[in-house]
Amino acid sequence: MKINYSILEKKLSLKFKNKDLLIKSLTHKSYNKLINNEKIEFLGDRVLGLVIAKKLLEIYPNEKEGIIDKKFASLVNKKTCLAIAKNIQLEKFILTFNLQRKNLKIEDKVIADSCEALIGAIYLDKGFSVVEKIILELWKKKIKESIITEIDAKTKLQEFSLKKFKKLPTYKFISSSGPRHKPMFKVGVKLQNSKLYIAEGSSKKDAEQNAAIICLNNI
Repeated sequence: MKINYSILEKKLSLKFKNKDLLIKSLTHKSYNKLINNEKIEFLGDRVLGLVIAKKLLEIYPNEKEGIIDKKFASLVNKKTCLAIAKNIQLEKFILTFNLQRKNLKIEDKVIADSCEALIGAIYLDKGFSVVEKIILELWKKKIKESIITEIDAKTKLQEFSLKKFKKLPTYKFISSSGPRHKPMFKVGVKLQNSKLYIAEGSSKKDAEQNAAIICLNNI
């Protein structure tokens, strides 16, 4: 099976000077024990971390380090790398032992690791400014829609309540509705002597976060 790497290059809007480097970055050790992407993945992980950390400091210059660290962790973990890889169908370009066996899927971890290795290869081939631009484009939606933004609301409400009342906010489960595959939960939150602020979400956790946001907007 011949892989057309130019399709991937087109998705990334770049052309590798060193095609062997690109292929190596997408070669798993199960396919080639000597020439594979393990070390390039190590590099790519660090490059990704530097770019995301730099961007978060630009976006949140006045935010606490702990909050930025949570945002950072959500943006560079394997789950996010897998999602980014899937968006560009990276699995179609990865060389593994099961390449010829269509009934076997490539493991998620292999795909996520290959995403980091690809970043490392872009850095080696094109330099920091190019790889930074590509990472920020690929991660643009994730940066905007980071789930940590929601977690921040619950954390901030907790900090406010402890500081003002020396007590944690109280969350109350109210009800659930909808089919099993698409449930909807209703949860309320209140502070000392406050009314109950109610919100819905597709999980109890989401509902709590949404209730915290409403409460913060009203105190």
